[in-house]
Amino acid sequence: MAIRIALTQPHPGEALVERGLVMPSPSQVYVDGTVDLQRLQPGACLMPGARIAGSATFIGSGAVIGSEGPVTAIDCAFDADSEFCSGYAEGAVLFRGAKIGGSAHVRPATILEEFASTAHAVGLKQTVLMSYATLGSLINACDILVAGGTSKQDHSEVGSGFIHFNFTPWGERGDKATPSLIGNVHEGVFLHRRRVFVGGLSGMVGPGEVGFGSLTAAGQVIRRKVGNDRLSSTAPLAIDRERRDGSAVVGNEPKLRANGHFVGQLCALRAWYVQVRLARRERFDGAGEVRREVLLAGVRALDQMIVERLARLVQYCPANSFAVEAFVADVEVRGAMPDDLMQSLIDHRPELCHLEWVRSLDAAVVERGSDWLLVVSADAARRIGSHFPGSA
Repeated sequence: MAIRIALTQPHPGEALVERGLVMPSPSQVYVDGTVDLQRLQPGACLMPGARIAGSATFIGSGAVIGSEGPVTAIDCAFDADSEFCSGYAEGAVLFRGAKIGGSAHVRPATILEEFASTAHAVGLKQTVLMSYATLGSLINACDILVAGGTSKQDHSEVGSGFIHFNFTPWGERGDKATPSLIGNVHEGVFLHRRRVFVGGLSGMVGPGEVGFGSLTAAGQVIRRKVGNDRLSSTAPLAIDRERRDGSAVVGNEPKLRANGHFVGQLCALRAWYVQVRLARRERFDGAGEVRREVLLAGVRALDQMIVERLARLVQYCPANSFAVEAFVADVEVRGAMPDDLMQSLIDHRPELCHLEWVRSLDAAVVERGSDWLLVVSADAARRIGSHFPGSA
């Protein structure tokens, strides 16, 4: 098994303490030489058993790493007042106040926005939990995005024992063209849609979708799209027929459309981070804002997710004319926000932190902002659809 930490000469504990890090037992903390000390802010807390590595690592003031046990964190970005209780994380991005519970296993391109959280023993990969979204314990939530709710008290939640089934066994090798949406980006960023509750001891077969305001019952496997404001419970699927090994369902139009829609939503979230959150941060540098380093890490994570999803789509439905790298490069220059909308968003209430600022936006501005993000998403889906017939 490969060792994921470079094991170079570590930074001495004295240098870390002098920098202002909180370390109850410096001798029990390993900070690899690949870590840039300038990216470890005074006031960050490294508990005994913490192992930190990677040049992309950023730890903000007030972040607590290892509050419940040993931690390995490689190339992660932890903003102020975030918490990683115990476990393994690589390439994770935690915004202000986000929390990952104990015994977690977090793989690259995972984002937890403000006050998003998980309980213990959760596996995440290529996953976005938007602000306040919460996962229970004993969950596998790879290749999924969760939005919905308005506050800590009114948040989208996935119950304990949930599994997102992100692999289809059909064909010679199967496929992972299976990302799912709970809520969406173009409305979810504005924190004004009703929360979603996905019952525990359940599963979801990707690609799937659950709309805002819906509740899915515990103990079921969600196999179909659930619209907005629904109470959904389905009986188990009864099948007993001959299986033909090697059979494939290639070019399945609903799956292609779901993938195009999912990638479009990632492009919309990227546009929101770059054109709104980063722009607002750089113009006003407001108190309580997510650090620039963490937002940039979020953008990189979204780029990784977009590349991964497109690669899986090419694997599922080969299209020789589709260039993943060109598509990703094009994302940067498409979907520019109208100037008057930019002024309405960026210049509005600069003294407020992000969450308060979002909630203070006028309904007409929210509607226009949501429409803009939907255009960004639809444009990306259309471009994908031009290469994968049936996905637009």
